[in-house]
Amino acid sequence: MKYTLYLFLLPVVLLSSCQHQAEERITNPNDYDAYLAATPSGPESKYFRIWNDKIRPDSLQLTSFGIVAGEYARAFDNTGNIDYLKKAEQALQRGVEIAAIGKADFYRALARNYISQHRFREAAALADSAMAMGSGMRANHALQFDILMELGEYEEAETHLKAIADMVRMDYLIRLAKWSDHRGNLPKAISTLELATETAGRSKNPVLLQWCYTNLADYYGHAGEIKKSYKHYLKALQLDPSNAYAKKGIAWIVYSHEKQPGEALRILDTVSTYYQSPDIALLQADIAASQGNLQAQSVYLDRFASLLSDPGYGDMYNAHAASLYLESTGQVGKALDLARREVNNRPTPETHGLLAYAYFRNGDTSRALELIREQVDGKTFEPQTLLYAAEIYKASGMQGRAAQLAAELEEAVYELGPESPSRLRTLKM
Repeated sequence: MKYTLYLFLLPVVLLSSCQHQAEERITNPNDYDAYLAATPSGPESKYFRIWNDKIRPDSLQLTSFGIVAGEYARAFDNTGNIDYLKKAEQALQRGVEIAAIGKADFYRALARNYISQHRFREAAALADSAMAMGSGMRANHALQFDILMELGEYEEAETHLKAIADMVRMDYLIRLAKWSDHRGNLPKAISTLELATETAGRSKNPVLLQWCYTNLADYYGHAGEIKKSYKHYLKALQLDPSNAYAKKGIAWIVYSHEKQPGEALRILDTVSTYYQSPDIALLQADIAASQGNLQAQSVYLDRFASLLSDPGYGDMYNAHAASLYLESTGQVGKALDLARREVNNRPTPETHGLLAYAYFRNGDTSRALELIREQVDGKTFEPQTLLYAAEIYKASGMQGRAAQLAAELEEAVYELGPESPSRLRTLKM
């Protein structure tokens, strides 16, 4: 009788489940398919070539160096090709060498290039040089804030943020949003970036507006407002159909919220045809693994390793590689080395959390717990970092704190990915 009842109820349960999934479905391939074939162009315009041809080893034409560097930086943003970022660096370095007037501008531009390369301490030195010159102080304070946030110097960063406080200025609004998110005040971060987006819309600057759309989409996702997140990724694609970041954001919604890994991979596979980024390959590998497709996972991991073999990436993907070694490949010794380097380059609560987890996976639970208590707990709201902390607490016999963090992280399952609920359940047992 029990089995008969079960068989009778099963179709009803399945029907209910399918209806629930249909109600929860937010994305529609018809919304974004037209964008998947769009690819960006490199720095090949006639305008770029004219200025690039002016650059010679003995050139003194400062304008050409700034313009060419900007074109290369734009090409890097569009394609992820590290060669473009390095070429931008070379042009800016030459500008720093020969500039007599406007040298602070080149210092700031080169510092931002170094931020993109995760060379934060070198960026800080350049920012200090620009500050010492006494010109462009508003831009100097904004740059100092950006770098100090990456270096975990939050009190000093706040000082520079206050120096540019002005609720009608974009440079302040976008940084106030970042600061609010860092402090765990996500509603304020969202409302501030919404205001920044309105300001960008009035300026009719498509690049700035596109940046606002994608970052606002991220914040909406953090807050569980997935429909708004999806809508804003689509808005970014309307402005630039080749925007790889927006496509990756939609792929994450499809994978994490809608549990459709095959469709997520279809989106990412189109992106990877023109956007060369190790983090895309790593996400593809994770999704393939969730499908149980070990062959595809291996192909994507090989691509990740191949991209990282380019020395131009430097330390840009240390955290990604360390996480891979800790979570998937079991190369915990290599992970520990990379995590140490990452803390040296970028001593934030998040990198200390990664280092703590690396110590934990290498058998040094006491050192891991010490780092969590001193450098992580109460200092960050990043879900992945707090998940590491919870696992370390549980292994250290502090079940109460582990369960408390696990309960809080239930609201962050979308960010952590569809594999996270089982880890959270284990932590609460």
